[in-house]
Amino acid sequence: MSAIGYYITLPLIYAISLMPFWMLYGLSDFIFVLIYHVFGYRRKVVMANLKNAFPEKSIAELKSIEHKFYRYFCDLILETVKSLTISESTLKKRLSFASMELFEKYYSQKQSIVIVMGHFGNWELGGARFAIEPLHQLFVIYHPLKNKHFNGLIYKMRTRLGNGLYAMKDTLRGMIRDREKVTATAFIADQTPSPKGAHWMEFMNQDTPVFIGTGKIAKKMNYPVVYVSIKRRDRGYYEISLEDLVADPSMVSAEEIVERFTQRLEKDIHEMPEYWLWTHKRWKHKRPNA
Repeated sequence: MSAIGYYITLPLIYAISLMPFWMLYGLSDFIFVLIYHVFGYRRKVVMANLKNAFPEKSIAELKSIEHKFYRYFCDLILETVKSLTISESTLKKRLSFASMELFEKYYSQKQSIVIVMGHFGNWELGGARFAIEPLHQLFVIYHPLKNKHFNGLIYKMRTRLGNGLYAMKDTLRGMIRDREKVTATAFIADQTPSPKGAHWMEFMNQDTPVFIGTGKIAKKMNYPVVYVSIKRRDRGYYEISLEDLVADPSMVSAEEIVERFTQRLEKDIHEMPEYWLWTHKRWKHKRPNA
């Protein structure tokens, strides 16, 4: 999109962001009709993913998950836009922590940590919610967009409440630079890596490449690994739970770290499958020499 197109679109983005939630969800219901019933956005990808992930489920069960997923997907998009302007008081009202004990323990020890999470629930609102707690400085790993205008908008959205960002290729360099701070570095670690150099394991009933870098970095920095789950309890309301996944990364391999994360994420997906990002072509690669 050109600079002119961006500046034409920008007022609409902010208008949506400033909507009250009841209006936002009315718009979401309308968008759902368009992308699900009219345009069928990636429905073949979603259904193929669901069939492969849940071979034991009937077509009726899969269609039910698909339908619920697309409804949530529309909410997720608009809630993410909402994060451009959402207030701290609204974040506290709509996202609660099951317990902060784990974060508080590590913070009292002045211990930096690695956070691992998936594209499950609303990770954008979750990051914003963490920013307003007087604990670790949160740094989020991100892949810069090619469009410099939208990249700047995303950067503003993710940092306006105090979070920092590390570009993916600069993650380790940034963590080493900031090692004197008490930080929490968040890896959304269920993306699709290149097959070359990936660690392969079974995930959602399929042979799957996973990023090994998260485990390697946790070991190199010797930072405990905390799993974060963001579960929707009602429309627009989430509960954030924490789990000590690897308290001492020196005692396990990088491969075991990423396997523990992937298996823990799989448990969440089985419990609430409609809240994972099924539009992603997660299984587009095949194991080399398979």
